[in-house]
Amino acid sequence: MAEAQWYVAHTYSGYEKKVKANIDKTVANRHLEDQIVEVRVPMHDVWETKDSKVGAKRELKSKKMFPGYVLINMIMNDETWYIVRNTRGVTGFVGPGSKPVPLSDAEMRTLGIKSEAKIEVDFEEGDVVTVIAGAWKDTIGTIQAMNVGKQTVTINVELFGRDTPVEISFAEVQKYK
Repeated sequence: MAEAQWYVAHTYSGYEKKVKANIDKTVANRHLEDQIVEVRVPMHDVWETKDSKVGAKRELKSKKMFPGYVLINMIMNDETWYIVRNTRGVTGFVGPGSKPVPLSDAEMRTLGIKSEAKIEVDFEEGDVVTVIAGAWKDTIGTIQAMNVGKQTVTINVELFGRDTPVEISFAEVQKYK
């Protein structure tokens, strides 16, 4: 199977978060998590100074790095191209004509997005695992689903007397001994 790569979709200005939400919803509805791995609206923090009658006031605001653009980590094929291209608010992909061009690893590193090494695991759905890091450390749960593209597992943990699904990175779990 082909490797997922990062592509850039052009959107109407101000529609970036709506486009992300719509693509995420479509991916979940059509069960395409293994083909469209991640959708991002890159943000960065900026200090803004506002003058008022009392004096200058500084605020830390989160702003879009690239207004009008959304980054999508996906395996490019006819189905994924069609889904993204026909999402409300998307005007097209970045690239010559209608041919999307993936971003290189060097371009992704300058954006602060690293291509992480794939983690090999010795567990599968139905196995009992222990969480070894993060907020759920020392929690034991049963794997309900695995997303190899995102390198995550969904486990059920007991919360307030109920089984609650929690998504955790492969790196944060190990097989229960």
